[in-house]
Amino acid sequence: MNDADGTTAGRRVRAHVHVSGRVQGVGYRAATRRRADDQGVDGWVLNLADGRVEAVFEGPRGAVTSAVEWCHEGSRAARVDGVDVAWEEPVGLDGFEVRR
Repeated sequence: MNDADGTTAGRRVRAHVHVSGRVQGVGYRAATRRRADDQGVDGWVLNLADGRVEAVFEGPRGAVTSAVEWCHEGSRAARVDGVDVAWEEPVGLDGFEVRR
């Protein structure tokens, strides 16, 4: 089965995400880790000095897409103003971590 873009459904993919808004100090990283764990997605999440959150998700296309879609909503206390996504080649991450 092929996706609309011609790739095989379920193939391992990588999304590199930058989230802006009120996303620090509101449980966004911890909620991102829970969402990634629930989806079976590998990667990491990190607060940036400029107030954004950066995250990388690797895994099956559907699970990664779901994690990226969740970033538009975020934790309950968050206010997401924007999500920038870059699709990259996966590097074989294993597990999901909150980076400091």
